[in-house]
Amino acid sequence: MSETFKPDTTQQIEEAVSWALASETSVEVIGGGSKRAFGRPSEAGHLLDLSAVSGIVKYEPKELVMSALPGTSLSEIATALEPNRQELAFEPADLGSLFGTTTGAANTSGTIGGAFACNLSGPKRIRNGAARDHILGFQAISGRGEAFKSGGRMFKNVTGFDLSKLLSGSFGTLAIFSELTFKVLPAPETIHTVLVFGLRADDATRAMTVALHSSNEVSGVAHLPADVAAASGVAAVSSASGPVTAVRVEGFGPSVEYRCNSLVDLLGGFGETGLLETADSENLWREVRDVSYYAGKTENQVWRVSTPPNKGAAVARRILRERPGKVYFDWGGGLLWLSLEATDDAAHEAVRAALGDAGGHATLVRATEAVRAGVPVFQPQPGPLAALTGRVKDSLDPHGVLNPGRMFAGI
Repeated sequence: MSETFKPDTTQQIEEAVSWALASETSVEVIGGGSKRAFGRPSEAGHLLDLSAVSGIVKYEPKELVMSALPGTSLSEIATALEPNRQELAFEPADLGSLFGTTTGAANTSGTIGGAFACNLSGPKRIRNGAARDHILGFQAISGRGEAFKSGGRMFKNVTGFDLSKLLSGSFGTLAIFSELTFKVLPAPETIHTVLVFGLRADDATRAMTVALHSSNEVSGVAHLPADVAAASGVAAVSSASGPVTAVRVEGFGPSVEYRCNSLVDLLGGFGETGLLETADSENLWREVRDVSYYAGKTENQVWRVSTPPNKGAAVARRILRERPGKVYFDWGGGLLWLSLEATDDAAHEAVRAALGDAGGHATLVRATEAVRAGVPVFQPQPGPLAALTGRVKDSLDPHGVLNPGRMFAGI
């Protein structure tokens, strides 16, 4: 009979893992549960809910460092950072709307443990790096029931193997974060977005490349085809009656104004331009970050495809020639968010075949449980890499106690 364990302390997490080892069973590890449908369906015997192991342990605004327990919600962290005008600079997504839960609520906006375990990184990744790059140190419990730690509270403290890079993106299959220490950065005073209207995907890619290679220090570059732009809650975007390419600039007011003017001069040759000020810019990039354009038909498949930016438009065309759906581009064209029909069991073949010589990888972020159980959710690994993945799993979780099968069948 399946049971739910809800520890209140990190010591109780360790005890739960030790119990699972002694009982020769396994646990599905969740924080707030907002990403429970991200990955293969659980093969675990019991549920380990970390939502009560929450709270900010230490926050030093002058040092730009925070420590928190794994069940701490992203909304709680954002609230704590706001008075000091600081933020999580890797811009973690709130996937509540994508999975059909209430966006922004404390228990559905995601947790800090989940954000790092899934290595969730938003549009600012192009400038600030991935989530894993912001971890300074952590404490964790392995599948052996052993507590261990790595790193500390300093920006340069890594010697030897950087375990934070290994655990971030492992979806809780190797160890359970019991405390995390991470960087925070000053939030921008002003956020503006330069818009370019009417560009096809190939022309948009060239425009985004020009913006990225300029000296204007852009912090987000995305392209919304007409059918996606029409779903935006930002009037200037939804009323454009065509594709919209967006370039974000952040910082102090005079600097932002100067750089936006420079971008208008650079991009004006591609098409008509427009400008969003701070409030509309925040709303637009929240939509891009949270994939809220696909929040409606929650049964539809949503794919996250990473490929070289100059190949993104061609990859999207190949996929949409084979399968009806929608796409929009983030990271200057290097990240494709696709929405495809729900019942298409063979979509994974078309998506991955489209990568071809372009290179990259595709992850099925949302689908019905039946689809997620029957197709590779994460990019299939070549033999040597799959063998290495198995050895790493065996070293930290030899008995398959933690999230078995969450990423790959049998691991």
